[in-house]
Amino acid sequence: MTVTPDSLPETRRMWLPRTNPNVYKALVALQRASSEGMDPELNELIKIRASQLNGCAYCLHMHLSDALAADMDPLRLGMVAVWAEAEHLFSDRERVVLELTEHVTRLGENGVPEDVFDRATGVFDEVELGQVLASIVMINAWNRIAVTGRYPAGLDERKMR
Repeated sequence: MTVTPDSLPETRRMWLPRTNPNVYKALVALQRASSEGMDPELNELIKIRASQLNGCAYCLHMHLSDALAADMDPLRLGMVAVWAEAEHLFSDRERVVLELTEHVTRLGENGVPEDVFDRATGVFDEVELGQVLASIVMINAWNRIAVTGRYPAGLDERKMR
């Protein structure tokens, strides 16, 4: 089934590209900036894990599709949700990115623990860590927009620009 903005279920609440195009364009620009210089596979792991944690089927479908199109291993992608129990399948950098993604996404009253941040600074320089953090922040923003707007899995607004 092909999903288009006009065929969105009646339960949808909003469609940001149509209702708030200036905000949408600004978010797209921030997304591009946050991805600059990032390892594409690390970036997809961030997007997949945050989308899993946030229950965002729309973004999860989009980024799993992107990862598969980029020839990322489907078996490893299936293990992202349980990466800590399958850590041997992921590199040091990937494990750190997944751990940081979980802590930033589930940001509680105590923030990101020192040991998690220390592990991140141990594998990323300041510029890389800034890009990783920006990427985590951006997918969390997109997840919140899509979940709030009840965007359906299978729709990809990037193909409608």
